[in-house]
Amino acid sequence: MSKILEASRAGALSAPAHRPFRLGAFMERESVFSWLMLTPPLLFLLAFLGYPFIYGVYLSFFHKEVARAASFVGFGNFVKLYNDPIFWQAVRNTIIFTGVATIFKASGGLAMALVMNQSFKMKSVTRAALLLPFIVPTVLSTVAWQWILDPGMGLFNRLLVVSGLATTGPSWLGNPTMAMISIIMVNTWRGLPFFGISILAGLQTIPVDLHESATIDGAGTWGRFRYVTLPSLMPVILIVTVFSIVITFFDFQLVYVLTGGGPANSTHLMATYAYSLSMGAGQMGLGSAVALSMVPVLGLLLVALTLFVRKD
Repeated sequence: MSKILEASRAGALSAPAHRPFRLGAFMERESVFSWLMLTPPLLFLLAFLGYPFIYGVYLSFFHKEVARAASFVGFGNFVKLYNDPIFWQAVRNTIIFTGVATIFKASGGLAMALVMNQSFKMKSVTRAALLLPFIVPTVLSTVAWQWILDPGMGLFNRLLVVSGLATTGPSWLGNPTMAMISIIMVNTWRGLPFFGISILAGLQTIPVDLHESATIDGAGTWGRFRYVTLPSLMPVILIVTVFSIVITFFDFQLVYVLTGGGPANSTHLMATYAYSLSMGAGQMGLGSAVALSMVPVLGLLLVALTLFVRKD
């Protein structure tokens, strides 16, 4: 009898169990649910980022003008850029613009966060007001800055004349040096809240016990900042700085609206120069080569920053 039961059990175990397909159970599987969530953003990235990037790489190896057939030139566009002084000026401008604006934003954002971390009246209103540059659309705020920097009716020059500091104000956007200073100033104004709020969030995660222990050990205000606050904030500052470098390096709207790359190409960044060649001059292949040249330059900047931080 026992042998018959064991044989029947073995047969039941060996036979594959046929379960009806249930869509609900299938959708609840972790792997299926993960792919369902990932598919829409992946398709979006492929359609609106992947395809333009690949098409730009393709165009950079062709001589392509608007409404004309493309002809393969290999690295001809890059050789032409190598001998183009405006391209090298745009590279130099981009590095200066990104480096100086990032330093100002990082130092100003750290100071802003330290002040906002203190207790004072109307702190919430002040925090909300400081976010305004980050909230207002770039084009709208840049048009406002065009009025502020206007040589005749601009706010800055009127303040200089009314206060008696100058009889006539400088041409903020008409002089090459002042134009570069102006776009760095506006970019710093716009990016400061990003640093300030991010570092403030990092400040509020530092345990109070660390500051109390440092105070007991005899550390003053500077000592607590130097040995407790700053080391604790370094991971946050590094991440925010990397993001800021990427965003500033590819900045286009601010410079295009404020100066259009002028005067005399003195404020052209790589992004505005690529647009000027592609859309202004109709040289799609050459413009794509400029845009593609931004990738290795940005990669070198990020690698240098990472090595510098690891060294410290």
